[in-house]
Amino acid sequence: MSRTADIDLVFAGAVTVGAVMRALAGVGWSLQEPLGISYMVNDDDLFDWQSASTDQAAEVLTVVDSPDTIDYLVGVCIYCSTAGTGGQLLFHAGRSHCSFIPTIDRRRLSGAPALTDMAWYLNALVPPLLAMGLVSYEARDLAG
Repeated sequence: MSRTADIDLVFAGAVTVGAVMRALAGVGWSLQEPLGISYMVNDDDLFDWQSASTDQAAEVLTVVDSPDTIDYLVGVCIYCSTAGTGGQLLFHAGRSHCSFIPTIDRRRLSGAPALTDMAWYLNALVPPLLAMGLVSYEARDLAG
């Protein structure tokens, strides 16, 4: 059985990937994941993820935050090295809504390992984003 887990985050207005990453960096999140840096601009509905070296973070943020991509879904992988977990952060067209999907060493509930420890992810992601105008979130963990 597969699981789908994600957290949808809604902001009062448009945000940039760079600003979100600066806020999350303050609590240990980074674009640098075990495989380097991964990002995606979905301008052709193929979700074609690209890889970059860790010294190309600024260039990756320039690509995903370009005015040319505002009408497309863009994504970056983020990772918290101290916790050993991370996932995909997808920014929807218009940039006032993004989704986090725990895809890198997903944290599981100790009493129910099939389930995602959504409380951990919410505590790790929501507080630093409040100052950026986060107005709501919705977390889901569904059996598929």
